[in-house]
Amino acid sequence: VQLQASGGGWVQTGGSLRLSCATSGGTFSDYGMGWFRQAPGKEREFVAAVSKTGGGTYYADFAAGRFTISRDNAKNAVYLQMNSLKPEDTAVYYCARQPGYGLGSQTYQYDYWGQGTQVTVSS
Repeated sequence: VQLQASGGGWVQTGGSLRLSCATSGGTFSDYGMGWFRQAPGKEREFVAAVSKTGGGTYYADFAAGRFTISRDNAKNAVYLQMNSLKPEDTAVYYCARQPGYGLGSQTYQYDYWGQGTQVTVSS
């Protein structure tokens, strides 16, 4: 199983980015998917999750209303649209796979992780 995150970059406050996570191995539609992030010196934290069908989503408080998680089971991919970005959103963003229905917010619930993509938001 491999997860490849992409789409990070540098953006000014208020800007937008769309992260993508391409997966291979396993049956993608059997798994929930999530995004986490980790800023320097901080623990990895939950951002958003989507159920295996795409019908359910769950967001961290800081992400609700600004970020949108989605998935395309035909393309074995999950996305994170991030709008109204703030400097405190600066972090490495990771996609991860959760066995079962999904919508977990804890790192231990996920079994495979991508390598991360850097998001930098300047003030």
